[in-house]
Amino acid sequence: MIPRNPSKIFRSRWSALLWAAGVIFTAVTTIGFGSAKPEAKPESALTDVTGTEVSNADLAVLRNFIGN
Repeated sequence: MIPRNPSKIFRSRWSALLWAAGVIFTAVTTIGFGSAKPEAKPESALTDVTGTEVSNADLAVLRNFIGN
């Protein structure tokens, strides 16, 4: 993407603009723009690190351990 002599790119504004447009075009074609709306996650119960749901009994054990 960068030519052998990068100083030649920036001697002219037009060549610098064309080079930058090429970089942006390459980035957009390989990665894309992304989704228009972020996908909303459905509301669900709390989960721990393993992915299992946290119950009220688990919270009570933690509350007892902390001392509240």
